[in-house]
Amino acid sequence: MVPRRTTHTTRTGRTPRTRLGRRLVQLYAGLTLYGVSSAFLVRAGLGLEPWNVLHQGLAERTGLTIGVVTVVVGAVVLLLWVPLRQRPGLGTVSNVVVVGLAMDGTLALLPGVHSLPVRVSLLVAGVVLNGMATGLYIAARFGPGPRDGLMTGLHRRTGRSIRLMRTVLEVTVVVTGFALGGTIGVGTVLYALAIGPLAQLFLRLFAVPAAPAGTPADAATPPERAILHP
Repeated sequence: MVPRRTTHTTRTGRTPRTRLGRRLVQLYAGLTLYGVSSAFLVRAGLGLEPWNVLHQGLAERTGLTIGVVTVVVGAVVLLLWVPLRQRPGLGTVSNVVVVGLAMDGTLALLPGVHSLPVRVSLLVAGVVLNGMATGLYIAARFGPGPRDGLMTGLHRRTGRSIRLMRTVLEVTVVVTGFALGGTIGVGTVLYALAIGPLAQLFLRLFAVPAAPAGTPADAATPPERAILHP
């Protein structure tokens, strides 16, 4: 008699394979939307999120697109994980490539705008969409972005608080980016104030049920350990 193959299901009726598929969709949808939202902020011209101030400044100096600079900086930051003994996940490596490509693709399709009401609308849409994207990719639990891993790595090696490490790094990249020609403005302030609450809201909405006891654990970083920003 041939034994019947059984498929484990969770209390929600999802198999581990189904849950993995959802997580992969969330990961790449989140990273793509993150790039789209960043492009909105660039076109709005009212101030960028901290790391993109640096990316824009470097793009101005090198002649590269901001998306390509985002990829290059992400790769360099990922190399800094080695001495910090951080271990990247699928989400970490994907973050390096997908966000920059999505940003450049959106900028190529989105024309420049000059009307202030349209620019403000793009700013607000960009911040909200960024919060949604952050919730999507963090809830997928495939590892933090390279910049977040740098913060947590410095926290572990120095013993300083994550809040302090994040503040030091982001102030450094903003000041450096601004000196290179990056845009700081009301959008930078709005982003700093809104991204935490927005990401927390969407993280709850897009949370993927964890594997139940007795089943193989998902090879991923728990959302509660992730820090915002890719």
